[in-house]
Amino acid sequence: MAVFFESTAYTWGLLPVLIFFTRIVDVSLGTLRIIFINRNLRYYASFVGFFEVLIWLLVIREIFQHLENPLCLVAYAAGFAAGNYVGVLIENRISIGRVVVRIITRRNAEELVSFLRSSGYALTVVDGEGATGPVKIIFIIVERKDIQPIVETIHKYNPNAFFSVEDVRFVSGAVTPYRLPAPRRWTHFHSRMRKKV
Repeated sequence: MAVFFESTAYTWGLLPVLIFFTRIVDVSLGTLRIIFINRNLRYYASFVGFFEVLIWLLVIREIFQHLENPLCLVAYAAGFAAGNYVGVLIENRISIGRVVVRIITRRNAEELVSFLRSSGYALTVVDGEGATGPVKIIFIIVERKDIQPIVETIHKYNPNAFFSVEDVRFVSGAVTPYRLPAPRRWTHFHSRMRKKV
C-alpha cells in the first residue's frame, strides 16, 4: 500500500483528482459556514467549521508533500473555484433564514394584497410617494423558501411592480414574520352549508 502512494500513478493521476474533489467539499463547507454565521446559527457554523478545517489540513499536507507536481496546485485552485459554486447551489437548495420582501407599485394593489393575505402571508401596507406620484409599499417577512411563490404572485397581479428581497438577521417577537396557516377548505365548506340552511 505504501508503494502505491509513492507511485507515479498516484502522484500524477489520482492525487490531483482527490485534491480537486476534496477541495470542493472543503470550500462548500466554508461557504455554508459563512451563511450560518450571517443567519446567526452559531452551532451549525461551529460544527461545519470543524470539518472544513480538518479537510483543509489533510489537503494542504498532501500539497506540501508533492510540491513538485503542478497538477496538484491546479487541482487545488480549481477545487476552490468549483467549491464556491457548489456552496451557493447548496445554500439555495436548503433556503435557510428569513427575508423581507419589499414591493412598491403604482397600480392598484388591492388584488395583490388580498391574494397574499388569503394565502396566509402576514404583510404590512403603507402609502408612499414615488417619483411619478402616489405608490403602495408592501412589506412581507417570510422564510427564504417562500420567495419564489411571492415573486410569481407579483408578476401575476402587478407585473410592473418594483420589488426587492433582503436578508433578515433578527425579527422582533412583536410581529408575526412567518406564513400564517392558510384557511382550511372544510371551514369554507362548513360556512357555506350554514348559509344555505
